[in-house]
Amino acid sequence: MKKRKVLFGVIMLTLVVTPQIAQAMHIMEGFLPLKWAVTWAILSLPFLFIGFKRVGKLAKEDQNKKVLLGLAGGFVFVLSALKIPSVTGSCSHPTGVGLGAILFGPTTMTVLGTIVLLFQALLLAHGGITTLGANIFSMAIVGPLISYGIYKGMKKKNMNTTLSVFLAACLGDLATYIITAIQLSLAFPDPIGGIGASLVKFLTVFAVTQIPLAIVEGIITSIIFNLLLEYNKEGVIDIETIR
Repeated sequence: MKKRKVLFGVIMLTLVVTPQIAQAMHIMEGFLPLKWAVTWAILSLPFLFIGFKRVGKLAKEDQNKKVLLGLAGGFVFVLSALKIPSVTGSCSHPTGVGLGAILFGPTTMTVLGTIVLLFQALLLAHGGITTLGANIFSMAIVGPLISYGIYKGMKKKNMNTTLSVFLAACLGDLATYIITAIQLSLAFPDPIGGIGASLVKFLTVFAVTQIPLAIVEGIITSIIFNLLLEYNKEGVIDIETIR
């Protein structure tokens, strides 16, 4: 019971500190040229197809997995709605995809991340429909892939679990913003320095706020994951059958 209260407290604290809606760093509606909006949408489709098959399989299995799927999706929604103004007038935010990627694999988080991005675009004016493909690719495809790969690689080497989860969540978050910077630099190359100069500018814009946020996300994710492991010992959930 005490562990449940701690887990609930962590989630509620995250909700309490979530600031009011502001312009955030999902790429905003109508910001990308049409060719790039279409390109990123097409590139995201195969991952979505595989992800829906995976989620469909999980949904037919035990109730425990459905509950954890809901937790992973809610974690993404809450963290990615937390927006911190950057020094450039734009905003940064955590992504929250690392936890679900570790529990269920990267393609499952592609589906959950897409649902979150769609809801945020429609209900919170956070992101957009025309830029949905680009935002899916950065946050719901690349981020989970990096998180999952790092976690699995470190566990094969018998690295500390808490450290593995921390680095997986932290670097998955940073990977999302590197991809976002690449997407923006491809769409808006610098008139003089081209794509390379534009990429440096966008990465610099995000680094000031995104690096601290990625560290915080890694800490929060590792705390919640360790709490889930404690539940696993008590037989409340069974993580081993999921990972």
